[in-house]
Amino acid sequence: MVAESPSPIDKLQARLSFSRAAARYDEVATLQRETAQRMLERLDYIRLEPRVVLDVGAGTGEAAHALLRRYPSAQIIALDFALPMLKQTRERGDTSSAPDCLCGDAERLPLADGSVDMIFSNATLQWCNDLPGTFREFLRVLRPNGMLLFSTYGPDTLMELRASWAAVDGCSHVSPFWDMHNIGDAMLQAGLVEPVVDVDRFQLTYEDVPSLMNDLKTLGAHNVTRDRPRGLTGKGRLRAMYQAYERYRREGRLPASYEVVYGHAWAPLQRQVDGVTQVSLEILHQQMPRR
Repeated sequence: MVAESPSPIDKLQARLSFSRAAARYDEVATLQRETAQRMLERLDYIRLEPRVVLDVGAGTGEAAHALLRRYPSAQIIALDFALPMLKQTRERGDTSSAPDCLCGDAERLPLADGSVDMIFSNATLQWCNDLPGTFREFLRVLRPNGMLLFSTYGPDTLMELRASWAAVDGCSHVSPFWDMHNIGDAMLQAGLVEPVVDVDRFQLTYEDVPSLMNDLKTLGAHNVTRDRPRGLTGKGRLRAMYQAYERYRREGRLPASYEVVYGHAWAPLQRQVDGVTQVSLEILHQQMPRR
């Protein structure tokens, strides 16, 4: 069984945060660009010629445009729950060949059943409260034998910031992140097949804690958990947290750790949806007698 997220995300506040961050997001999205590039490189080893690709949590559209270049004959749909992010997507690059933009939530996709061949999702699942439900939603819109490829963050992400706040108070200051094993279990629970998960670890460094927190705010990725402290944080508690963080300083810099979980899985070739058996054309071709 998959554990429930300990501090569910306030989706309205997350949407507002990313909406405010859209104009400056690319200035600080170094890690997000790196993980997207690594995901795109994984597609080199996958034999799939999709007709429709859905980029879930497309942000400012850098990956969506890369997918359009990779699959020029496919329809690329950039989906994000923050409308200003999609505005950035439309204004990026050659607007004559821009992805289609769709404003919606990953947990309730505004798409028909079996309408997508590939789902690509970079650094988005951590903003979903119901992980198995999100994977079921992905499976719903995937065609038989369609592919899911994603990245998200594991529990060691921002562990220094989490521990430094914990030394000051018991409140929720850092968003929760799913464990790799729970992510794999959630894919199986949802009905996806052949799931694979693996982990990369990154470390960004900063001169001081305010620089780290400013980057998180610019990304739109600051604390939006439902049980976050309300109101302004006192200067005394902030100073105490900064001091607690100093124990991690090495060679004059403060680290910020990121555990990046990559995963991919497939929609089964045959499944039951509302009493109707959906079968891929691949199976039908295999079962047709040779003439």
